[in-house]
This record gives sequence, structure tokens and C-alpha cells, in this order.
Amino acid sequence: MANITKDMTIAQAIAFDQNIIPVLLDIGMHCLGCPSAQGETLEEAAMVHGLDPEDLMDRINEVVGE
Repeated sequence: MANITKDMTIAQAIAFDQNIIPVLLDIGMHCLGCPSAQGETLEEAAMVHGLDPEDLMDRINEVVGE
């Protein structure tokens, strides 16, 4: 089974599993449908929001597949 990776764009990750949307909103990523979501990776978004990309991935992996 494939997993969400930090190299995926926000849009790809949401398409893979919509359960991550509350996680992203909770950390301040409120523009999930904006153009940057189409080209910005989860890793880049984490850094823009002052988060450690690994911490973000840990949060995402807790909800994937629920």
C-alpha cells in the first residue's frame, strides 16, 4: 500500500486520503484549495508554517486510513 510522503503536494496528499484535512487545518494550513496547494509539497508547507516536516508527517500518519 502506498503512503503519503512529504514529497507529495498538498493536493496529492488530500486526494490520497481526506482524513488529513483536519490535521492540516489544525496547524494553520487554511488555504487547502489555493494554487499553492497544487504545487507546494507537504515538506515545503510545513517549513512555511514553521513546523518540522517530520512532525507534520507523524501527525498525518496517525490519521491516514481511518
